[in-house]
Amino acid sequence: MTVTLAEALWFPVSLFLGMLFFFAPALHAPQPHHVRVAVAGPVAARQVGSALSGRLPGGFDVTAVADGRAARRSVLDRDTVAGFRQSGRHAVLYVAKANGASLEQTLTTVFTQVAAGNHQQLTVTDVAPTEPEDELGTTLLYFALAWSIPAYVLATTLLRAVTFRRRGKLLTIAGVAAGCSAVGFYVGLWLGYLPDRPAAMAVSFLLTTAVATAASGLAPFTRQFFPAVAMGLFIVMSIPTSGGAVAAPMLPMFFQHVRTVMPLANGLDALRGVLYFDGAGVLEPVLVLCAWVAGGIALLGLDFRLHGRKGGALAVQPGEAGDGDGDGDEDENENENENEERAGAGGGGSGPVSEPPVEDPALETPRPTALPVHAHRFGDQVPVLTGRVQDGEGRPVRGAAVTVIDARGRQLVRSVTDGTGEYAAAGLPAGHLSIVVSAPGLHPMVHQALLQTGLTARADFALRHRPQGRHARQLP
Repeated sequence: MTVTLAEALWFPVSLFLGMLFFFAPALHAPQPHHVRVAVAGPVAARQVGSALSGRLPGGFDVTAVADGRAARRSVLDRDTVAGFRQSGRHAVLYVAKANGASLEQTLTTVFTQVAAGNHQQLTVTDVAPTEPEDELGTTLLYFALAWSIPAYVLATTLLRAVTFRRRGKLLTIAGVAAGCSAVGFYVGLWLGYLPDRPAAMAVSFLLTTAVATAASGLAPFTRQFFPAVAMGLFIVMSIPTSGGAVAAPMLPMFFQHVRTVMPLANGLDALRGVLYFDGAGVLEPVLVLCAWVAGGIALLGLDFRLHGRKGGALAVQPGEAGDGDGDGDEDENENENENEERAGAGGGGSGPVSEPPVEDPALETPRPTALPVHAHRFGDQVPVLTGRVQDGEGRPVRGAAVTVIDARGRQLVRSVTDGTGEYAAAGLPAGHLSIVVSAPGLHPMVHQALLQTGLTARADFALRHRPQGRHARQLP
């Protein structure tokens, strides 16, 4: 009871704690933390820096630049988020609404006070305004979420595509990323939320690919903890540190450090650079996204190599269970006929015929699937169960029905043997399984196999010929 309860609660509890300790501390009281500001003139920079330190200690990092033109340029180059210059009774503040309306408002409030302390009138100049339909400068966050969260979901659904090779999965990810990036951009353009900068599609493509590839690479190593790890990385840690809802300079320093490696935050930074700053500050976030893609591909390759080294262990010898002594007594034949009926023998193609129930789509395991026997020879999909069926003379039995049943009696998958008498299956859960084999004119047989994580089990069968008579009923 305790174990069952723990298995049911660990995921929602971990998600609750993650959101509690990331969303609330990051977003509950936004205020400047080491906000970079360029001030025209060294003397003015010292005066402004002193005034800002008195009001908000640690809130601003002031840098002196030559003149007002350089202060404005520093904002457009994304070296700073604000520029400030003074001239007699007037002062000018350069800001970029594209960095977030909340940051713009905070800077306006603070520098209005600074100007008032010097008996100056402040003029605010927005050097990178957002589209008219994006008044708060936060709409880009929702597009970035649409390009990243479905990418994580794509990785979870690809876990069930056990017959896909690595190349097929990567091509699927690339195709979905390309489609989503194009549709998202043109919808945003049509609604008036995004400026007409098609280069943004390249960034959104990279963001979607980074999340989906990294999640796919993490899945084999995190196994049953994959939903918690993936949601922790791509949702719980990413959204509050993205700089979308609250501008990055308004986050506590811990979360500013975390955001430097998060794909969503870097995707947003790159999108802002392309859409509003003529490409300034795009290189670094793009390199981070490329690193996520490369890391995901590397993990997929490592998983394949590990499977290649571990595959082929744990053979099950014929006769371990359900393998009679060959005397053909009637009681044994009756039991074997029952097994035959349980196996559902007969013609038809290979493939899953009855799926185990799935309690939570977010926690789905790969679907039990019958594989073509050559799949593990020419592809990268390593089966978890293989075997060969032959008759009493050692000849391969083609078209024998192979049914895999779990410990609770649920039929997981059914396959048929090929011309060499071999079969293979993937996506089976670890634990004790029953493999039932039957073929026309041969006694059915049952083996018990223990599937272990990371290993390939093998169950070979040698079926005895039926004696002629009332027990020689042919399979349909």
